Amino acid sequence: MQTRPRLRSALAALALVLGALFAPGVGILGGGATEAHAATKLTHSQATSRFSSSGITWSSSGGCSNRNVSTCTSFDQLNLTSAQGAQTLKSATGCALNITGGTETGHASGTYSHWNGYKLDFGKTTCLTNYVKGTFAYIGVRGDGAPQYQSGSGNVYADEGNHWDVTYYNCGGC
Repeated sequence: MQTRPRLRSALAALALVLGALFAPGVGILGGGATEAHAATKLTHSQATSRFSSSGITWSSSGGCSNRNVSTCTSFDQLNLTSAQGAQTLKSATGCALNITGGTETGHASGTYSHWNGYKLDFGKTTCLTNYVKGTFAYIGVRGDGAPQYQSGSGNVYADEGNHWDVTYYNCGGC
Protein backbone atom coordinates (compact mmCIF):
# COMPACT_ATOMS: atom_id res chain seq x y z
CA MET A 1 0.00 0.00 0.00
CA GLN A 2 2.34 2.72 -1.16
CA THR A 3 -0.40 5.12 -2.18
CA ARG A 4 -1.21 6.11 1.44
CA PRO A 5 2.25 7.53 2.25
CA ARG A 6 2.20 9.38 -1.08
CA LEU A 7 -1.28 10.70 -0.39
CA ARG A 8 -0.22 11.81 3.09
CA SER A 9 2.86 13.53 1.64
CA ALA A 10 0.78 15.26 -1.03
CA LEU A 11 -1.78 16.40 1.55
CA ALA A 12 0.97 17.65 3.86
CA ALA A 13 2.54 19.61 1.00
CA LEU A 14 -0.84 21.07 0.04
CA ALA A 15 -1.46 22.10 3.66
CA LEU A 16 1.92 23.88 3.77
CA VAL A 17 1.22 25.74 0.53
CA LEU A 18 -2.28 26.75 1.61
CA GLY A 19 -1.00 27.79 5.03
CA ALA A 20 1.61 29.99 3.38
CA LEU A 21 -0.90 31.50 0.98
CA PHE A 22 -3.22 32.57 3.76
CA ALA A 23 -0.71 33.49 6.48
CA PRO A 24 -0.75 37.18 7.48
CA GLY A 25 2.14 39.10 6.00
CA VAL A 26 3.11 36.43 3.49
CA GLY A 27 2.96 37.59 -0.09
CA ILE A 28 3.23 34.46 -2.19
CA LEU A 29 0.42 35.72 -4.39
CA GLY A 30 1.87 39.22 -4.28
CA GLY A 31 -0.94 40.62 -2.19
CA GLY A 32 0.42 40.24 1.34
CA ALA A 33 -1.91 40.45 4.29
CA THR A 34 -5.18 41.81 3.02
CA GLU A 35 -7.88 40.21 5.11
CA ALA A 36 -8.31 39.22 8.72
CA HIS A 37 -8.89 35.60 9.53
CA ALA A 38 -11.45 34.19 11.95
CA ALA A 39 -10.18 34.69 15.47
CA THR A 40 -11.27 33.61 18.92
CA LYS A 41 -12.57 36.75 20.65
CA LEU A 42 -12.33 37.40 24.39
CA THR A 43 -14.54 39.36 26.73
CA HIS A 44 -12.98 42.12 28.81
CA SER A 45 -13.19 39.87 31.86
CA GLN A 46 -11.49 36.92 30.12
CA ALA A 47 -8.64 39.14 28.92
CA THR A 48 -8.08 40.84 32.28
CA SER A 49 -8.01 37.44 33.96
CA ARG A 50 -5.25 36.33 31.59
CA PHE A 51 -3.31 39.56 32.10
CA SER A 52 -3.61 39.43 35.89
CA SER A 53 -2.37 35.84 35.98
CA SER A 54 0.73 36.91 34.03
CA GLY A 55 1.47 40.04 36.05
CA ILE A 56 0.42 42.42 33.27
CA THR A 57 -1.33 45.59 34.38
CA TRP A 58 -3.57 47.97 32.44
CA SER A 59 -4.69 51.54 32.89
CA SER A 60 -7.21 53.91 31.41
CA SER A 61 -7.11 57.69 31.29
CA GLY A 62 -10.87 57.64 31.84
CA GLY A 63 -10.78 54.97 34.55
CA CYS A 64 -13.20 52.78 32.58
CA SER A 65 -13.46 49.79 30.24
CA ASN A 66 -16.32 50.77 27.89
CA ARG A 67 -15.33 49.81 24.35
CA ASN A 68 -17.35 52.70 22.91
CA VAL A 69 -15.57 55.43 24.91
CA SER A 70 -12.15 56.49 23.62
CA THR A 71 -10.75 57.39 27.06
CA CYS A 72 -11.42 53.86 28.36
CA THR A 73 -9.16 50.84 27.97
CA SER A 74 -11.28 47.91 26.84
CA PHE A 75 -10.44 44.34 25.93
CA ASP A 76 -13.90 43.37 24.67
CA GLN A 77 -13.45 41.53 21.35
CA LEU A 78 -9.66 41.23 21.81
CA ASN A 79 -8.24 38.32 19.83
CA LEU A 80 -7.07 35.45 22.00
CA THR A 81 -3.76 35.47 20.12
CA SER A 82 -3.25 39.16 21.03
CA ALA A 83 -3.75 38.39 24.73
CA GLN A 84 -1.42 35.40 24.42
CA GLY A 85 1.09 37.59 22.60
CA ALA A 86 1.13 40.02 25.51
CA GLN A 87 1.63 37.11 27.90
CA THR A 88 4.49 35.81 25.74
CA LEU A 89 6.07 39.28 25.72
CA LYS A 90 5.83 39.49 29.51
CA SER A 91 7.49 36.10 30.04
CA ALA A 92 10.18 36.76 27.42
CA THR A 93 11.15 40.22 28.69
CA GLY A 94 10.57 40.00 32.42
CA CYS A 95 9.66 43.68 32.12
CA ALA A 96 6.77 45.35 33.86
CA LEU A 97 4.04 45.68 31.20
CA ASN A 98 1.16 48.13 31.43
CA ILE A 99 -1.45 48.11 28.67
CA THR A 100 -2.75 51.60 27.90
CA GLY A 101 -4.84 50.84 24.82
CA GLY A 102 -6.99 47.93 23.76
CA THR A 103 -10.07 47.52 21.59
CA GLU A 104 -11.76 50.80 22.45
CA THR A 105 -12.84 53.30 19.83
CA GLY A 106 -10.56 56.18 18.91
CA HIS A 107 -7.65 54.33 17.32
CA ALA A 108 -6.84 54.20 13.61
CA SER A 109 -9.10 51.92 11.59
CA GLY A 110 -8.07 49.04 9.36
CA THR A 111 -8.13 45.30 9.14
CA TYR A 112 -5.38 44.73 11.72
CA SER A 113 -6.61 47.44 14.09
CA HIS A 114 -7.25 47.91 17.79
CA TRP A 115 -11.01 47.73 17.18
CA ASN A 116 -10.67 44.38 15.39
CA GLY A 117 -8.66 42.93 18.28
CA TYR A 118 -5.19 42.79 16.71
CA LYS A 119 -3.47 45.63 18.59
CA LEU A 120 -2.48 46.57 22.10
CA ASP A 121 -0.65 49.66 23.33
CA PHE A 122 1.97 49.28 26.05
CA GLY A 123 3.31 52.10 28.20
CA LYS A 124 6.92 52.79 27.36
CA THR A 125 9.59 51.66 29.82
CA THR A 126 13.36 51.46 29.44
CA CYS A 127 13.17 47.71 29.97
CA LEU A 128 10.62 47.15 27.20
CA THR A 129 12.28 49.57 24.78
CA ASN A 130 15.70 47.98 25.26
CA TYR A 131 14.20 44.52 24.71
CA VAL A 132 12.33 45.47 21.52
CA LYS A 133 15.22 47.38 19.98
CA GLY A 134 17.81 44.80 21.04
CA THR A 135 15.89 41.67 20.07
CA PHE A 136 13.62 42.45 17.13
CA ALA A 137 14.52 43.46 13.58
CA TYR A 138 14.16 47.11 12.58
CA ILE A 139 11.92 47.18 9.50
CA GLY A 140 11.66 50.91 8.78
CA VAL A 141 9.19 53.63 9.55
CA ARG A 142 5.44 53.39 9.26
CA GLY A 143 3.49 55.88 7.15
CA ASP A 144 3.07 58.13 10.21
CA GLY A 145 6.83 58.10 10.88
CA ALA A 146 6.80 55.59 13.75
CA PRO A 147 9.89 53.33 13.73
CA GLN A 148 8.88 49.65 13.50
CA TYR A 149 10.45 46.45 14.75
CA GLN A 150 9.37 42.92 13.85
CA SER A 151 9.61 39.94 16.17
CA GLY A 152 10.75 36.55 14.92
CA SER A 153 7.12 35.42 14.87
CA GLY A 154 6.07 38.36 12.68
CA ASN A 155 4.36 40.65 15.19
CA VAL A 156 5.12 44.34 14.68
CA TYR A 157 6.09 46.85 17.37
CA ALA A 158 5.76 50.55 16.44
CA ASP A 159 7.36 53.21 18.63
CA GLU A 160 4.72 55.92 18.87
CA GLY A 161 6.74 58.12 21.23
CA ASN A 162 5.10 57.60 24.62
CA HIS A 163 3.97 54.01 24.02
CA TRP A 164 4.51 50.88 21.92
CA ASP A 165 1.72 50.06 19.46
CA VAL A 166 1.87 46.31 18.88
CA THR A 167 0.14 44.41 16.07
CA TYR A 168 -0.35 40.76 16.95
CA TYR A 169 -0.71 38.50 13.92
CA ASN A 170 -0.11 35.52 16.22
CA CYS A 171 0.61 34.66 19.84
CA GLY A 172 4.33 35.27 19.55
CA GLY A 173 5.39 31.67 20.00
CA CYS A 174 3.12 30.76 22.90
